[in-house]
Amino acid sequence: MNGSDQRTAAARRRPAARDSFYAPVCVVELDLDEPSELRSPGGLGTTAPVGRVLALVRLHGHPLGLVTATGTAGDSATLRRALVDAAHRELRVPALPSTTPVARPGQVDRARVPAGPPTVSVIVCTRDRDAMLPRCLDSVVRTDYPGAEVIVVDNAPTSDATEVLVRSRYGDRVRYVREPLPGLARARNRGLSIARGAICAFTDDDAIADSRWVDALVEAFRSDDRIACVTGLVLPAELETEAQFVLEEYSGPSRGFAAQSWSLRAPLDDPLAQFSVGRFGMGANMAFRTDVLRALGGFDPATGTGTPSRGGEDLLSFQQVLTSGHTVAYQPDAIVWHRHRRTMEALAIQVRGFGVGFGAYLAAAVSRQPSLLVKLVRRLPYGLWRWHTSHRFGARPGPVDGDTLRGLRRLERRGLLYGPFCYLYTLWQQRHVRAGG
Repeated sequence: MNGSDQRTAAARRRPAARDSFYAPVCVVELDLDEPSELRSPGGLGTTAPVGRVLALVRLHGHPLGLVTATGTAGDSATLRRALVDAAHRELRVPALPSTTPVARPGQVDRARVPAGPPTVSVIVCTRDRDAMLPRCLDSVVRTDYPGAEVIVVDNAPTSDATEVLVRSRYGDRVRYVREPLPGLARARNRGLSIARGAICAFTDDDAIADSRWVDALVEAFRSDDRIACVTGLVLPAELETEAQFVLEEYSGPSRGFAAQSWSLRAPLDDPLAQFSVGRFGMGANMAFRTDVLRALGGFDPATGTGTPSRGGEDLLSFQQVLTSGHTVAYQPDAIVWHRHRRTMEALAIQVRGFGVGFGAYLAAAVSRQPSLLVKLVRRLPYGLWRWHTSHRFGARPGPVDGDTLRGLRRLERRGLLYGPFCYLYTLWQQRHVRAGG
């Protein structure tokens, strides 16, 4: 067994009987303004689920939190009442008439957004996923925001299937462009280079956008001219396999349902915030002022999925926005639903990639601004202590045991150690290709 096999096996050692704990959970949306129906993620249709249900609760369009209940066949009314009761019991549901908008800190009310909203380009990068892509693009082209430009970047495809799909199914509603060199950062830069919007929003081909996703991103930008990057809430589109349950337990929606923002103009509440930018958001749900992102040089092509660096291009962009004097904001009203990896083997590879990508991001940040190395070394003891204490998985009420979670943490930690070397190797590899070509 080679090293990769050992890492994968470490994450999947568990009793065979454990599979019985992972009965599928149906993910739905419940709007308290219209509690008579449940909708599928992204609002792409109504549903009458049976069995365990996880519901995102909204009021006046704003997400309040998640609740669970169990449904039975032919009795959807009882399930809806149970979910409504759980929402009032477990969440802060404002006792306001339905015509009164709920205030959100840091958010501009839609009624206060002036006429002439900014143009937006939505960029979706993909590679050989023509079977998965339509659900993402269907949700994006149906968003409420008027005139949003949608760009699909086909990254080093092995066939013309994606091009045929986009041109035949979406016509002039979606722009198709091909990036021949592999790497998510390169693909995103290709989309950035042709984008016409004042704001560029990015999501993944395995995500489903909420109908108000673009609206919510724009509202955050309009609330403060100093905001140059906005991230949003990422929720599971499905919970059907063990790996999907484990990922939610391991790194679920920890950013919560309250708007936040970060800037170096005021002291940060976390001494590691300048480096641990993963708390800001993730690449599946992020947007930038186009001129700012271009001025920063776009995404570092030596980072990202599709390169030995395995990731980190989103983290580096957040860090660059922050250190260049702008504000990064988290807007929970901007929701995308993500389809997680379905197998434990794929999850183990993904989690190790999290670590490699984070290490690559740190190396890239220091290489761009060497003075950061001193700050990073000074904060290293605190960072290691927090890493350890924040992931001490003990007894849990759910089926995901501490051994599984600790095994994933070990994979991520090992990946972190390799990350800087992977970044340097990617730089060397790309320079070698340029020199030879």
